[in-house]
Formats: sequence, structure tokens, C-alpha cells
Amino acid sequence: MYSYVARQPILDTDKNTIGYELLFRDGPKNTFPDMEPEKATSRLLSDQFLNSHCDPTGDKLGFVNFPYQSLIQLLPTLFPKENLIVEILEDCEPTDELLDAVKALSKKGYKLALDDFIPDPLWKRFLPYIDIIKFDIQLVPLEKAQLFIHRCAKFNIKFLAEKVETHQEFLHAKEIGFDYFQGYFFSRPELLQQRSIEPSQLAVLQLCKEISSKDVDYEAVERLVVSDVSLSYKLLRYVNSSSVISKPITSFKQALVYLGQNKLRQFISLVAVAHASQHKPQSLYTLSIQRARICELLAINSSLEVEPSQAFLMGMFSLLESLLDQPLPLLLGRLPISEEIKLALTAGSGDLGYLLNAVQAYEKANWEQVSHYCQILNISEQLIAEQYAESVEWVDVFTQEDN
Repeated sequence: MYSYVARQPILDTDKNTIGYELLFRDGPKNTFPDMEPEKATSRLLSDQFLNSHCDPTGDKLGFVNFPYQSLIQLLPTLFPKENLIVEILEDCEPTDELLDAVKALSKKGYKLALDDFIPDPLWKRFLPYIDIIKFDIQLVPLEKAQLFIHRCAKFNIKFLAEKVETHQEFLHAKEIGFDYFQGYFFSRPELLQQRSIEPSQLAVLQLCKEISSKDVDYEAVERLVVSDVSLSYKLLRYVNSSSVISKPITSFKQALVYLGQNKLRQFISLVAVAHASQHKPQSLYTLSIQRARICELLAINSSLEVEPSQAFLMGMFSLLESLLDQPLPLLLGRLPISEEIKLALTAGSGDLGYLLNAVQAYEKANWEQVSHYCQILNISEQLIAEQYAESVEWVDVFTQEDN
């Protein structure tokens, strides 16, 4: 599976790129799909900000369209505010409900933009909370835009000219006070493709059921999260980007506690909307769960000074490179996990690394390597055989329950 996004650069008056507008695409054709805007926004956010190391904006600003309901639900707060520009779509009605959401987002430090803006007195009360106004200069004459820019001098608002198609339009827009520019004169939208990792549809549906309760059962949620490597990866990426992490996460339970019920409901709702019709996981996902389980069991049933929860995390993420076709060090760079786990996964070092090496050798029936690492870890080969069999049985039972 692949995810796609088109990005179009946004430039300042000196033609320096300050950011990109991100546009959802569901295939290699660089066109917007026949899809509800809410779902398109959720898919774009999940695919590009929760899925992999590949940040489509780099260190630049990311301009993302948010339809009405996603704004009311404060969906942007799921993501870091530093590089995100929240674009209020042009078909949003300037209601009291929307104004309350805009005020809340502004108070939290999010930058807001009015997209394809048409001057209207109904939007006047929104202006104190708006950072950028975008004019489609093919629809709004530059002379009309200039009058509005002058009337907004008391506000700290930047103005962006969209659909700039000629050098003359760029010069004219710059002359009358526009700060930023976007359009075919500079660049057409560029399509980016990357490997995508999708959660189990069944696991997502079960999570939706759990979060619908008044009081979330964290143990039930944790059980579902650890059953799916995609959800596990997305959860830790989300915790790392949206919470203040004072120390590395050592268990999924800890990650869930960091979030709290409200953020957890938002996270699961986003993933559910984004992937409501995606395929179920393949054999690599099952192997990830099994490997996580055997690493956990070996940590529990031996004298190793290894936390079982850390052993589980290590096993769960040991196949990310195969799942995403991307270098493991880059994938791990954005996860709030301990250096011991990162070194174990990338260098095979430390007790965690030796443990993973032993498990991988057993999977390949490389008995010489199994014996070697058992001696280093001071565990018996029989223990590995027993725990391996138990992990296989555990995964089989888990799969049967889910089916």
C-alpha cells in the first residue's frame, strides 16, 4: 500500500519557499479524488503525519485544509502547532460554533488561514484570530483585494495570493501588499508517494466500540493496540508529537495514560475515519505480534535484567523496515522509545539486542546462532523453544478471537 500527497510551494516576496499546501491524493494521478472532504483531510493527516518518517514539508510550514466538522471537533489539536497552518475552507459558514472553535485553536497557539476568501461582513468578528487570508486572484480582482488589505491594517494578518499564473500578476500582487504567493507561475503541485502501513479494520472498529463507553477501559484498548503494529506505531508517533514527553515511553499503557480519554478518543476517531475501508494486516503484522510476545515472555521467565514491556515494544517494531520499505533508524527517530530499544533494533547491541538476535536466529532455525546468544544471555535453548511455542499459540488464539 502507498499513500500519496500533492504539495504546492508557497513563497514570500523574495521567492523563498516558506511552506507547502498539502493536497490529499488517493493514487498516482495528481487529482483530488471523489471523496468527502472530512475523510480526505483525515486520510491526509493520518498518512502524512502519523505514518512514517517522511515529512512532506520538511522544516517548512504545512498548509492543510480543514472542513467545518473537523474544525468544530478541534481535529487540528491532534498535531503539533509549530509547522501547521490550519486552513478554514471557503465553504465553511461563519457560525457562532465555528467562531468558538477558531478562538480555541488560536488560544492554543495554532495559526489559522481563511482559504479562497471572499470579503463579507459576517467574517469581521473572526479577523482578530486569523493569521493569513488567501485570495484567489483569478476570482477576486487585485484592486478589490487591495482595498480589503488596507482595511485590515490594524490586524496582524498576512495575505497570500493564490493562483498566480504570470510574472505580471506576481509583481502586481506584491506591489499592492500581498506577503505570500502560490500558483502555477512558481510550481504545479508535486506528487509525493511513500509506503503506507494500514491498521486492521477490525481492530479499529473494536477500538471505536471501546471509546464509545463513558469510561474508557484502558486495558481493553491496550490489548487492541498491541494487536496491530500499525496502530502501535501511529499511537507512539502521536504521543511523541502531541504530548510533553519527560522520559521515554516504556509501555503502551503509559502512552495511553499520557493521552487521557479525550485525546485517545480523538486519535482513534481520526484513524477510524482515515482507514475505514482499508485492507486487513498481512503475515508481517502477525509475525510482529508473535515476535513481541516471545520477547516479552523471555524477559518474564528468565533472569535477564530486561523490562518485559520494553522487550514487547522492541519485538513489535522489529519489522517496521520491512513493512514500510524505509530505513529503520529514520523510522525510530520519531518514536519516544528508549535508546536501549533503538540500539537493540539498529545495532543488535545490549541484552535487548542479544534477545532479539536469539529470537530471529530461532525463527530461521540457525541453531548455531541460537546457542551462541543463549550463552551470552545465560538462558537455555529449551526456554526459547518453549516460549516460542507459547507465543505461536497466543497469536493463534488472539487471531481466532478477533475473527
